[in-house]
Amino acid sequence: MISVKDLPPPADRYPVRRALLSVSDKTGLADFARRLHTLGIELLSTGGTARALREASLPVTDVADVTGSPELLDGRVKTLHPKVHAGILARRTDHDDIAQLKEHSIGLIDLVVVNLYPFAKAVAEDDVTDAIAAENIDIGGPTMVRAAAKNWFYVGVVTDPAQYDDLADELEAEDGTLGMIARHRLARAAFGHTAAYDAAIADYLEGGAPSGLR
Repeated sequence: MISVKDLPPPADRYPVRRALLSVSDKTGLADFARRLHTLGIELLSTGGTARALREASLPVTDVADVTGSPELLDGRVKTLHPKVHAGILARRTDHDDIAQLKEHSIGLIDLVVVNLYPFAKAVAEDDVTDAIAAENIDIGGPTMVRAAAKNWFYVGVVTDPAQYDDLADELEAEDGTLGMIARHRLARAAFGHTAAYDAAIADYLEGGAPSGLR
């Protein structure tokens, strides 16, 4: 069993100053991001999500500019970097964590907004192949979702556009802070989301012999 550090308890509410948005389903994205921006929250993003935010005339910082590493392998590697995950996973009440962030010039990430490649939809198509299925298996997205959900004591995670309005309403009503009850609720939904996603992948792979990389 992993030992637990003796840390001060987390606060009920933490300010959201920096959000990372990387979504496949862009429903409601621009309106939600605009509400975050109006609250003074810095927007970090990747690829098509960053383009969508810029098309909505919103200021956005590319994750590649934060990490100092370009997107690699046709976008297969975008957010798998310590400057992303340390910013998500740092415990706000752990002085050692915060000191390490400062030492390595890593900023905190307070909110992760991610929905995943549409694997179930892709494999439901009549012409699906194993190659298509493989390309629709999200790696970076679930990793960020799980990191934020693990660190729900301090960080919020959003995995469904249906959650946007309630979250933005709370931030607007509570001076840009997110409460522990909301963080816990969002983390619970996030782990359910990634569990269902992995189950869909496992179900597909159990469905028969490989079809070949056509």
